[in-house]
Amino acid sequence: MNCISTPEGTRDLLFAATRALRQTEQAVRATLEKRGYQEIITPVMEYYDVFRHANPTQSQEVMVKATDRSGRLCVIRPDNTTPIARVAASRFPDEAFPAHIYYCQKVIRAVADDHGHRGEVLQIGAELIGADGLAADLDILSAAFGALAGSGAGFRVELGHAGIYKGLISSLGVDDETAEEIRTLIENKSFAALGDVLEPYRGREAYRALKAMPQLFGGVEVLEEAESLTENPEARAAFAYLKALLEALDKAGYGSAVTVDLGLVHELDYYTGMMFRGYAGGAGAAILRGGRYNALCGKFGRDLAAAGFAVDLEALTEAGPASGASESARRVRIALTKGRLEKKTLALLKKSGYDISELESPSRKLIFALPGSNIEVVLAKAADVITYVEHGVCDMGVVGKDTIMEKGGSFYEMVDLGFGKCRFAVAAKKGKDVYGGYKMPVIATKYPAVTRSFFEKKNIDVVTIKIEGSVELAPLLELADAIVDIVETGSTLRENGLEVVEEVAPISARVIVNLASAKLKKQQIQRVIGELERGLEE
Repeated sequence: MNCISTPEGTRDLLFAATRALRQTEQAVRATLEKRGYQEIITPVMEYYDVFRHANPTQSQEVMVKATDRSGRLCVIRPDNTTPIARVAASRFPDEAFPAHIYYCQKVIRAVADDHGHRGEVLQIGAELIGADGLAADLDILSAAFGALAGSGAGFRVELGHAGIYKGLISSLGVDDETAEEIRTLIENKSFAALGDVLEPYRGREAYRALKAMPQLFGGVEVLEEAESLTENPEARAAFAYLKALLEALDKAGYGSAVTVDLGLVHELDYYTGMMFRGYAGGAGAAILRGGRYNALCGKFGRDLAAAGFAVDLEALTEAGPASGASESARRVRIALTKGRLEKKTLALLKKSGYDISELESPSRKLIFALPGSNIEVVLAKAADVITYVEHGVCDMGVVGKDTIMEKGGSFYEMVDLGFGKCRFAVAAKKGKDVYGGYKMPVIATKYPAVTRSFFEKKNIDVVTIKIEGSVELAPLLELADAIVDIVETGSTLRENGLEVVEEVAPISARVIVNLASAKLKKQQIQRVIGELERGLEE
């Protein structure tokens, strides 16, 4: 047992890094206190029921659990807003409202191995409890802008509204499962897949607006375009509110740092009004998240309007000072998958007008600057493409849907390139009844996450065995009843006496985009995507 390392997702912070973090912390504290926010501290450990009651859909898997002496289940604080809502609803007298509260304390969440994500996050945030309306939202947003500006980092904040999606999806008239699928595709900006799911509802009023939502991010013109797509009263009320909020922010001097993203549809069972995220130039994901959550305090017995935000202090510190129009800010770095997709991707770049002569020449280089453009190409293994894009060291990537499904991650899946087509399938020996009898099926695969997800949706318990080499051997050697693997022509299966039992999912090459880059480099990335799409049409 290693007694000197730290648990997954945690790290030691030493000397200069600690000083830099404390400097950022003090700057944000000073900004919040100047605006009248007062600090409170909540316990690092809370009863599990506090979070389950506040948000029943919150994943248990991210919570680090323990039990107290009586055996009651506890969790180490996975978020800060819920405990503060508990305190405000149960401890504050009526005359304390509206209450301007801030905190600076850690949250702890379980993270997956080897993804490089932090599970221990020092957050500083603010909550305005007991106030609603435009003035209250302007108050909390101004505090958020002040917190980011006080650090010296260049930043941008995007606004959305929970009422837009809620109004549109309600009028579409779909079941909960389909609604969640649509929401996820909008959040991930999966344009092609969203169009496929919405196609059966083409004749319904909400169709056009829902289909356009992933692409509706930018300036106030986005709201005008959205208004032309729907007459839904709840959505149009949200558009009008965002316009008024943008105007108020502009008058307050924040207009140049604000954009709109109508594809903000995360945590809609939590947020009830405006939502926002903040990005800084050196960070690969949002470093600030917030919004209006008027229903939360009511879960603790007191109906109070509320809005707030949380900032990841370490990410804000590491984002560094504003870089202006640096070379990095202008450059678009694209990670390409080596191997099966490489030749077709390079051919597409060539058809799109890029000079790939250096990439076509024999070389052991892994990073290439394309002449006459601001494009830099990185060659990497498929799983690494996702890692580089997710962490923001690459702005875009081209990778197969198989890798996306297996590895997962936080990024936008923006274009289906249509080549590299194949499919995930369940295969077994000819005539084999995989699901018959009382024995739990044994499935061999190189893709355990895809396999588990597929059979969980079918409510079938299976034993999964991961195979690194030729997975077709597993049923031939009686190690497994069936396999889940990529099938292109099916010739390998036939030559080994196997057949497809069931298809799992289609696969093709996709363009993925880093969350922050999509906002901070919107024009450059949209230009590249447009050129690739024109290349596909030729």
